[in-house]
Amino acid sequence: MTIGKQSSTAPCFSLENLQRTSFCGRSAYAPMASQDLSDARNSAADLKSGVEGNAEGINGQMCTVHALGGEDTKRGFRKGMGRHNDYEKISVPESKVNRLPMEWWKTIIAFFYAAFNLFLTTFVIAVVHERVPPKDSNPPLPDMFFDYIDRVKWAFTVTEISGIVLMAIWMIQLFFFRYKSIVSRRFFFLVGTLYLYRCVTMYVTTLPVPGMHMTCAPKLHGDFHARFQRILKLVSGGGLSITGTHLFCGDYLYSGHTVMLTLTYLFIKEYSPRSFWWYHLMCWLLSAVGIGCILVAHEHYTVDVVVAYFITSRLFWWYHTMANLQTLKCSPNNYLTNTWWNPLFNFLEKNVQTAVPCSYSWPITWPPSCLKNSCKKYNMVQSI
Repeated sequence: MTIGKQSSTAPCFSLENLQRTSFCGRSAYAPMASQDLSDARNSAADLKSGVEGNAEGINGQMCTVHALGGEDTKRGFRKGMGRHNDYEKISVPESKVNRLPMEWWKTIIAFFYAAFNLFLTTFVIAVVHERVPPKDSNPPLPDMFFDYIDRVKWAFTVTEISGIVLMAIWMIQLFFFRYKSIVSRRFFFLVGTLYLYRCVTMYVTTLPVPGMHMTCAPKLHGDFHARFQRILKLVSGGGLSITGTHLFCGDYLYSGHTVMLTLTYLFIKEYSPRSFWWYHLMCWLLSAVGIGCILVAHEHYTVDVVVAYFITSRLFWWYHTMANLQTLKCSPNNYLTNTWWNPLFNFLEKNVQTAVPCSYSWPITWPPSCLKNSCKKYNMVQSI
């Protein structure tokens, strides 16, 4: 049904003047043919008679329409056709609350938490070393992997080099990450918690050496001064065998090298763009090769590696599930709140109200802002 001659801009019409056309708030007049004008008046009469009762909708459903007076009908028709003019946009001020606060002081606390547990792990290793049974009287436990794969001497060096490279990649990535404070305290918390668990498992069950090739330092039998010197030497070497500072035995269940290789890869993948599949694949290969070489070198039992991977990956996923899903923090059905570390989690993640986006920026601005402002003021005075 033709109401009037329409242009390509889809004009709106009113009953008061069918020749008046509205274009996005502007008015224009166009001549109409007499036949079109007659058709338009008939359409208006049909519309007026149709609104007095029940009208059938487009989808065949019956809807009740209240009868309106003549002037009200025109006004209602005009509002219905041009209702976009009856609404005004109200600007709502954005919330000034920072949903991702840096809170560096919490990051420092998480750092000391990780450092304390790492030092505690070193102390427990020194204690467990005194309890390791001699390998002459207590041979290594049977291991299925060792039965089929012969030992490769240089394999453990590959493991530690892979861990160093992964850690360097993660440090560079973290340096350019915009929310490095939040991610750093998550990393410190998970490292500290995983090594705290490792203290417990090493202390409660002391396994014999996994191979006859293992070289263990002589036992001190209560010489605490010499033991403390060994602890400091191990800490100074980063707990690595390639530095020649790791001469302890007994720190087997579970593998600390597997913890760091797995955790570093998970953080690299979680806080990097999903489209960097080649980057993720490269880091995964470094982690997988490093873990595999632990077994090839016969430096850990297979159960040490399996338990280390299981605990590391699950703790990482549990923590990030609670951190990224805000509804879980207050949900009564969230059984993850029963963990002993939940109060510490609430302390670290209390003000983080959304998932951390994958955003990077150049962390150093040169020259400093104070020098920029001074130069700008000087230039303004000089130009005047």
